[in-house]
Amino acid sequence: MNNAGLPTIEAIVIGASAGGVEALLTILSPLREGFGLPIMVVLHLPDARRSHLAEVFARRVSMPVLEAHDKTRVEAGTLYFAAPGYHLSVEQDRSFSLSLEPRVHYSRPAIDFLFESAADAYGPALAAVLLTGANQDGARGLAQVKRRGGLTIVQDPDEAQVATMPLAALDIHEPDHILPIRGIGRLIVELERRAC
Repeated sequence: MNNAGLPTIEAIVIGASAGGVEALLTILSPLREGFGLPIMVVLHLPDARRSHLAEVFARRVSMPVLEAHDKTRVEAGTLYFAAPGYHLSVEQDRSFSLSLEPRVHYSRPAIDFLFESAADAYGPALAAVLLTGANQDGARGLAQVKRRGGLTIVQDPDEAQVATMPLAALDIHEPDHILPIRGIGRLIVELERRAC
């Protein structure tokens, strides 16, 4: 893969909804131990339950996995999941902030919240990935990442388990990459290799 045109990335944000657990495992399971970039994920889940995402992924990926907590700093080489019921944002000092603002696209946490705040905190050093899902969440946030100079990646809608979310993103902006899930995984490896 020609990586000459790839920017230097300091953080990765990923948004997914329906079909997202499988897609995320496909991307994240192969990442080598010692992977150096922080990855922050909003995955829509049915509300009324505690999320077991961190536990599930901790067994399947080689990086440390945490649920993001208010005021904690984003650490390199760590996979963070948004807690159920709270919007997750990244502040300018690159710490997390959780909020109970109204739902966006019926979702809290909303992908747009994470993407837009991370775009402001990281600017061109951010890569944002939007995966399978059944609503429009993430499209606006992805466009904001692009406006701030970040790298935008959308799962190929033909391959997504539910194409609504990738298609919504493609409606409003042209991402840098439209890739099948394995291609996204390879690109993330490439971005980390350049950064670290």
